[in-house]
Amino acid sequence: MTASTRNGVTRLRRQGEGLDRALPYLLLAPALLLVLAVVVYPLYDGFRTSTQFWRFGRALEDVGLDNYRQAWNDPQFRSSLWVTLRFVFFSVACETVLGLGLALLCARELRFIRWARTALIVPMVITPVVVGIVFRLLYASDTGLLSTVSQSLGGGQVQVLSDPSRAFVGLVALDVWEWTPLMFLILLAGIQSLPVEPFEAARVDGAGAWRTFLDHTLPMLRPVLIVAIVLRTIDAFTTFDQVYVLTHGGPGTSTELISIYGFDTFFKFQQFGYAAAMLLMVALVVMAVSFLAARLIRRQATA
Repeated sequence: MTASTRNGVTRLRRQGEGLDRALPYLLLAPALLLVLAVVVYPLYDGFRTSTQFWRFGRALEDVGLDNYRQAWNDPQFRSSLWVTLRFVFFSVACETVLGLGLALLCARELRFIRWARTALIVPMVITPVVVGIVFRLLYASDTGLLSTVSQSLGGGQVQVLSDPSRAFVGLVALDVWEWTPLMFLILLAGIQSLPVEPFEAARVDGAGAWRTFLDHTLPMLRPVLIVAIVLRTIDAFTTFDQVYVLTHGGPGTSTELISIYGFDTFFKFQQFGYAAAMLLMVALVVMAVSFLAARLIRRQATA
């Protein structure tokens, strides 16, 4: 082999090694570009908008962190944040309990169980706006189903949307009806993936259903349960369509979630910087919760 041939082979080998080293980064490039376009750039643009004072659709001056200080000192922002936290807590708690109960029930091979599983996921596939319209008709005080049933039983009209506490409960009930199927599907998949040996051993030892659930099902299902709660919590913070159609934050501010307040601030009052600051603060809280949940899941997996 001549010297020129050896040099050519060496050059080709080095090029091949360089391509092997670059291949993982080339494969990751599309996903990285997608993350930059969908997550990083919107966060950057939102933060830049939140540090400016806007009027009539134009940024007039940089105000630094004044919009964040204004949001923290705004009673209406704190009120909408408190309503959002209450809504997320009660909705996710009810959906978790109901979803777990339905998953335990449907995990058994009973008659017509497949039809029951199909029926349970129907609310989740309906458009949120349609769900809001249906529940608005259901809660209507004059011709709604609740008032009709109440009047047929000798009672009066059921005031839901005009009463602050009842409107909040009605909003939670709407969310529970629509998104319990999501928790049900995730937890059902988790239950069906559990090993059968511990349950057979518990059955041999004479353990009852409740003791088996506490000692075996719940501990092994905990990572899946945490994932389901985190996913549903993040999604609940962004609830908008149903509330906008059902109550638009009323009566008063009893159902005004942070998404509704931010929408009105941005589109109705044209305060772009202030709205961006509010929603970024909520986004940072959600990201912090997600980060803590990820660490908890990792700790559970290694325990």
